[in-house]
Amino acid sequence: MSERIDDAEIHISHLTRTIDELSDQVAWQGNQIDRLDKRFQALLDRLSKQDIGDDSDVSLLEQRPPHY
Repeated sequence: MSERIDDAEIHISHLTRTIDELSDQVAWQGNQIDRLDKRFQALLDRLSKQDIGDDSDVSLLEQRPPHY
């Protein structure tokens, strides 16, 4: 009986460590997503403020692609 309890405790210990590692990874990924989202938003803001270069008032985001 003691061996089964020891095995269960070892198994629980491994599972706890795995959960802690996964939790750290999820937190890191959440931070990365937040950072990338801020950079993406900044790029969209910069892009929306640029002109297309030819005296028109159409921003690059509103410009039609060349294949149209």
